[in-house]
Amino acid sequence: MSTSETASTSLTAATVALRSQLHEAYGADALAPFDSNAEAMAADGVGSTAPSVGTPAPRFVLPDVHGTSRALDDLLASGPVVLVFYRGAWCPYCNLQLHAFQGSLGEIEATGATLVAVSPQTPDNSLSFAEKEGLGFTVLSDLHNRVARDYGLVFRQDDVPTAVQKGIGTDLAEFNGDDSYELPVATTFVIDTDGVIRFRSVSADYRWRVGPEEVLAALHGLR
Repeated sequence: MSTSETASTSLTAATVALRSQLHEAYGADALAPFDSNAEAMAADGVGSTAPSVGTPAPRFVLPDVHGTSRALDDLLASGPVVLVFYRGAWCPYCNLQLHAFQGSLGEIEATGATLVAVSPQTPDNSLSFAEKEGLGFTVLSDLHNRVARDYGLVFRQDDVPTAVQKGIGTDLAEFNGDDSYELPVATTFVIDTDGVIRFRSVSADYRWRVGPEEVLAALHGLR
């Protein structure tokens, strides 16, 4: 089996277009705190302690949007798992990435893999998001970032972007059911049926994400 790790993304063009739309909608001044925060996170190497390629994936059991417990071991019994940690439904970059994965879901499932997306949102908020966006893959709720913490991905969002978010009607405390303002670093893993991580992409700068092409290449490399 091949192992790989990448910080590249096939979503670059779509991300550039999204950033242009956000600048038009909100203005450069409003987005400046988020840009500065993302750049600082990248410089600080946030998420760099996440499990490496070739190491075991921390096991977990989390509720899906209907409250049904889903265990990583059970998911792996059916084939490899593509595990995506995203910040939340409010994050336009997360939406862009998850929509790209939804568009390639058939190809991902054709490899025998299961796509799973995890965020700290409450199950109700995750259900609303999944239904609104028509997501056909498994969406799990990691309240208080318990599992994300096991994966070394948790950080507290800075006060300035948090305040700006509240000003435009996005309150993380309402989405996540707590006022810790902690989030997971946007990260994608491919885990083989032995529970070993074979691909890892950690997006400390949350504006840039890995896309389905890289994940599909990793999945094909498992054969």
